[in-house]
Amino acid sequence: MPIMAMRKFERFFRVTAALDVDKNDVKRHSDFLTREIYNLLLIGAVTASANRRDIIQPRDLPVTKGLQESIHDFRKVDEGVDLEPILAELAVWPPLDLAMSDETTSRLPAVAGGLSIALARTFKIIDPELKNPQTAHWEQAFRIFDLLL
Repeated sequence: MPIMAMRKFERFFRVTAALDVDKNDVKRHSDFLTREIYNLLLIGAVTASANRRDIIQPRDLPVTKGLQESIHDFRKVDEGVDLEPILAELAVWPPLDLAMSDETTSRLPAVAGGLSIALARTFKIIDPELKNPQTAHWEQAFRIFDLLL
């Protein structure tokens, strides 16, 4: 990852939840986004199929109230950080049986940003005094998301 992108991720986590992250954390974050976006798209594909459509629309994604609020919060934070273009490049949207509409594709970086906000805040719920997430913190956060998404 280019140094400038790494600095933006560091700044994002510092602004969002007063966390210090390193390049290993950025890799974990990327893996997290790939997995969670895939899960959202998988359910979106099931919903589109159930509605007899062969294209996943934004309304097919199971975006909860909390995730929607995190997406809105991400847009506010991102004005000063400009992370969304990096998320668009970084995240690998996995192939599915159905295609995504252009609108769905264009919304995924903001969804990834909302998931990132939620992840950062989850660390603070796990340990309000946390400054530098360790492997155990990441694993706990992943387990929480696996239960909820």
